[in-house]
This record gives sequence, structure tokens and C-alpha cells, in this order.
Amino acid sequence: MPEDQSNEEVRGGSPDSAVDRVADFYGAYIDAVDDGTDDLGQELRAHYLTEDLRQRLAAWEEANHADGVLRAQDVPTHWEVRYHDSGAGHLFTTVTLTWGTGPDAGHTRLAVQSDLSTKLISDIEDG
Repeated sequence: MPEDQSNEEVRGGSPDSAVDRVADFYGAYIDAVDDGTDDLGQELRAHYLTEDLRQRLAAWEEANHADGVLRAQDVPTHWEVRYHDSGAGHLFTTVTLTWGTGPDAGHTRLAVQSDLSTKLISDIEDG
């Protein structure tokens, strides 16, 4: 069976959903990084992330020599976003990144915080 089964999958979303916006960001960002489209990755960060988070990511990236959004130097082979919790004006999602394929594939979990008022991503931490 082909890897891309998009003809059998139905995907949807809403601009009003902070969870959908996190999923949209990670999908587009991973595509941009995988394609080597540097400007697009920065434009996506500017559109989806708060200014404060962009500054903190730059500092993290300088210290860790890796992509702060992905917390890695490589590009994942799969991503998944799930609602985790909400409160105090924030929504929390868990982003699971898959590295490699098959039984040896590794996984990284990230805790992503969005501001409900703006729907912008305001924090990304190791989950």
C-alpha cells in the first residue's frame, strides 16, 4: 500500500481552533525545513509564534546548535498534535515527533503552549 494514503484520509481544521493552528504550524514548518526553504520557515515563525518565543528560540538555538521548534538538528518523518489541557488563558498541546521509520523509529514529545486570545504559540518545551 502506498505511503501517501491521502485519498483515504480526511483532514480538516478551523482558524478558530488553537489546536488546529499548532498542527497547521508544525505541518507547514516541517515541510519548509525538509524542503530547505529557509525564508518560509522564518515567515511561518513570524506568523504563528509570539515575538517573545521567537527571541527565546534564537537564544536556545545559539546554545544548542539545533532547531528550537523541533528541538533537533534533523527533520522528523512524522508529527502528531494532541490537545493536553487549558487554563489561565492558555491552551496546551503535546506534539509528538517521529524520527525514522519502522520499529527503530524514535519519538520526541514537546509541550506547546498557545495563548487563547491570539492563538499564537507562546512556548515550546521538551515534553
